Amino acid sequence: MVVQFPAPEKNQISDRREVRFFREVWRQITFGVGAWGTLRPLVAALLAAVPFLFLGQHFNRQHRRGFDWFLLQIPLALTLVLWLGLWLFSIYDAWSSATKFGTETNA
Repeated sequence: MVVQFPAPEKNQISDRREVRFFREVWRQITFGVGAWGTLRPLVAALLAAVPFLFLGQHFNRQHRRGFDWFLLQIPLALTLVLWLGLWLFSIYDAWSSATKFGTETNA
């Protein structure tokens, strides 16, 4: 004697295995913080790449840091190497701050 159970009906589209698979892939790509949470660090880094303005810090709502670095670049501009280091660090800082901001707000 063989016991057979009826297959559960897929009455809703969200119950389908394919939809759940794509939903999980999307969550893994966006780290669970959505599309904007994933793109935010990239946008912050691109804005920080604009020289002299430190827009990445302002984008991350760190206006004080952006203004302080704007003033700090004046004496550092006399030595191009130090200014270049500050500018490259500002790009990294904007990216890392945006990454932290995305994980803290959606936790």
